[in-house]
Amino acid sequence: MTRDAFFNTIKTAAEDAGVFERARVHGDLLECEASGSAEPAAYRVSFEGGSIWVSLVTENRWLSESIEADLMHTGDKLEELLEEELADLGYEGPTPAFEHFRSEKMLFTFRTAVPGGDEPLDESKAETTVQVLLGYEACFRELGDMSEDEG
Repeated sequence: MTRDAFFNTIKTAAEDAGVFERARVHGDLLECEASGSAEPAAYRVSFEGGSIWVSLVTENRWLSESIEADLMHTGDKLEELLEEELADLGYEGPTPAFEHFRSEKMLFTFRTAVPGGDEPLDESKAETTVQVLLGYEACFRELGDMSEDEG
């Protein structure tokens, strides 16, 4: 499977899920705009260092801090929240770990390497990537100000 076919498979699944404002492929990046977020944010699928990554990015420090504050106040761990969402999606692999940082492009970033996500690409890796992408959306939708009606 080529990268183009890989991204188009994931884009179609993201659109079919109906949880994103829109999904677009930009070269080696799939970007899905968060729906209902109080500030602009996007879920991404990309390649870096031989791995496939799913991430949530925002330029807005306040939005990132609202997610962090929500986690601190509830005592929830992102890995556990994602694990629950992935189980609901039928995922049976290892629990992915999170990274949280501010990127060189000044984006506040939460990201996870897709388990087993490297080349060569195939339908199975696309399916796992879709599960992680949709798991991310379900996990973060409930945190901080990712929903405009949260407060």
